[in-house]
Amino acid sequence: MEILSLSFFVGIIGNVISVLVFLSPIGTFERIIKHKSTEDFQSLPYICTLLNSSLWTYYGITKPGGLLVATVNGFGIFVEAVYVGLFLTYAPKKMKLKTGVLVGILNVGFVAAAIVVTQLALESETQIGAIGLMCSGLNIIMYGSPLAAMVPNGIGCLLGTAQLLLYAIYKNAKPSNNTSLQGLMEQKEPLVSHEYV
Repeated sequence: MEILSLSFFVGIIGNVISVLVFLSPIGTFERIIKHKSTEDFQSLPYICTLLNSSLWTYYGITKPGGLLVATVNGFGIFVEAVYVGLFLTYAPKKMKLKTGVLVGILNVGFVAAAIVVTQLALESETQIGAIGLMCSGLNIIMYGSPLAAMVPNGIGCLLGTAQLLLYAIYKNAKPSNNTSLQGLMEQKEPLVSHEYV
């Protein structure tokens, strides 16, 4: 019973953090409402979070003991639907069309297809595993997508650091008095002759 209460307690903490994550774009939407324009903001993060919340809610409803998952993601559906609605209200016509198409494909079509396929084609245990795998994969794609920019920047940072270290090590170095090296540098004849024998 102690482990169950500990996991429930950790689940509550996770739900509180998730609610805060769902509410974090409030400042962005206050700005959108104030300026009556979506400016340069994109709708895709909110559409994807709505998709993510929808699938996790379905997982929580399907899985026995998944009440905490279902409730927090049900709240996420509500909040993200409000965000998408506000985005549609204040977006320019072209962006409204693009957002509407994405909502139709991802939030209606994909979720409906996932529910129909898992309900009709899979048995109970396999169904829960497939839904969980789909949700986890979507999480990795959603929250890992900045890695596409971070990996090259990280490599550049490491190479830049190595370059600065080499400069710091050798900035006060004096030229070597090695005569063989000086002889090569003072050589007047080319190393390779262009004459044909």
